[in-house]
Amino acid sequence: MAEENKEKKAKKKSTFFTDFKTFISRGNIINLAIAVTIGAAFGAIVTSLVNDIITPFIALLFGKDSFTDLRWVLKEAVVDADGIVTATEIAVRYGAFIQTILNFLVIAFFIFLVFRIITKATNSIKKAVASKETAPATPPAPPKPTQEELLTEIRDLLKEANKPKTD
Repeated sequence: MAEENKEKKAKKKSTFFTDFKTFISRGNIINLAIAVTIGAAFGAIVTSLVNDIITPFIALLFGKDSFTDLRWVLKEAVVDADGIVTATEIAVRYGAFIQTILNFLVIAFFIFLVFRIITKATNSIKKAVASKETAPATPPAPPKPTQEELLTEIRDLLKEANKPKTD
């Protein structure tokens, strides 16, 4: 009885680790890791696009050096006579919030474009495959003449052959 319990525990351990190994080695988990890595790189590109190209134009409209510097100061910082800050500023940094919203909108727009391109390409491929499956492999043979049509044609040829020639 004790040996059976040990065998069951050994099977559970090996099954767990075997299942874990199978899970890790599946293509899905590898695809997910690749997608996360590419997504992070894509996020960095879009963040740079927003921060380095789009934001300066918006900041120009507001007359600030940086769009993220926009804030509503609730309490000014307290500075002593030596110039040391004794109490920090309390402010609502709405510029940073707007920056984050702008980042989100640009990322969402580009993801939408990529999704739309992939969807159209997939639909085109599906249509091409479906048309190949429904299209006949060889063109249909022309219909064969009926027996009556053949006899009529023979009769007409015999009439032509038996006509007297007038040259």
